[in-house]
Amino acid sequence: MFTLLKNGDCYIPESIGKKDILIAFNKIYRVEDEISKEKLWDAKVIDCTNKIIIPGIIDQHVHIIGGGGEEGPASRIPEIQLSEIVNAGVTTVVGVLGLDSITRNISNLLAKANALQTEGITSYIYTGSYSIPTSTLTGKVVNDISLIDKVIGVGEIALSDYRSSHPSLQMLKELASEAKIGGLIGSKAGIVHIHVGDGKEGIELLFRLVQESDFPIDMFIPTHINRNKKLFEQGMEFLDMGGFIDITAGESSEKGYSLPDAIEILIKNNKNLDNVTVSSDGNGSNMGNGICKMSQLFTDMRDCIIERKIDITSVLKTATVNVAKFLKIYPKKGTIKVGSDADILVLDKETLNIDTVIIGGEIFMKDGKIIKKGKFESYIN
Repeated sequence: MFTLLKNGDCYIPESIGKKDILIAFNKIYRVEDEISKEKLWDAKVIDCTNKIIIPGIIDQHVHIIGGGGEEGPASRIPEIQLSEIVNAGVTTVVGVLGLDSITRNISNLLAKANALQTEGITSYIYTGSYSIPTSTLTGKVVNDISLIDKVIGVGEIALSDYRSSHPSLQMLKELASEAKIGGLIGSKAGIVHIHVGDGKEGIELLFRLVQESDFPIDMFIPTHINRNKKLFEQGMEFLDMGGFIDITAGESSEKGYSLPDAIEILIKNNKNLDNVTVSSDGNGSNMGNGICKMSQLFTDMRDCIIERKIDITSVLKTATVNVAKFLKIYPKKGTIKVGSDADILVLDKETLNIDTVIIGGEIFMKDGKIIKKGKFESYIN
């Protein structure tokens, strides 16, 4: 019922110094310099001395029912398991369909999101796939966003990729209109999440969409923006216009920029990090027909802080408060404040390794070990 975190260096993601945090049920109830445990007779007490306390990570791009499939049926990646999400320090996930809307569909995606929610992970999804017209549950994007609780936008719509449907500007306008209206009616973000490939145009069509229409620029987010250097330059221009960009973990700096390199470049160029988010592309396929690991996101973030000496708050906000505000789930998510959901990571102060994962007030990892797994994981593993 009650969990008390004692004496941890707290980042919300800004540093607020050493604090005690009292969790009641699934919410953060108190954040104070000192909270006595005397009257909390049934409270679990976690000693956070020499530990750092941060908000749980929000990963807005995960193939929760598996990606891949581009090398035939045997290359279809299986559904993600609960422990993979917990190991990555992720407490809120947004599921995407991606390229394969033939052997997978939005019904599968929604069912998996509901399953993860039942197991304790806050889960949302995008309706849609790479192509336009895109995959939906009800037949219309606007209906999906308006009427289905877990649908917060449309994506990942592919641009500048030979695997896309090569949509026209008018088609994008019509899709954006459905997303925006769905968001208004459903009281949601109503965003358009855009997969950008290695094509020559990059996000030129997105620039035209913003410049030649009245849609708010902050309803669009191009992802994989660090996959090549020209695209990243376009991404910085989009930032200057007031837009959001999403950086993908696990990228190489040979052709594009790794996540640490990308963050470093943005800081050196005095770009607005408040409009920068990061995600894993977890459980999707990567080059070489492997699987993108969700845990790569936290690994890259840790490298930013430890190896590159980037300010911890600047790094943390790209996976917490920035994402929460963009998805319009702040301050319920993305911070550690009274009334927020009790989604918390406790890290070792020196290594920044994840020690404890608390999701909705429930402990999923303690002392670096998973203590809650998915329903069938013991049979699979």
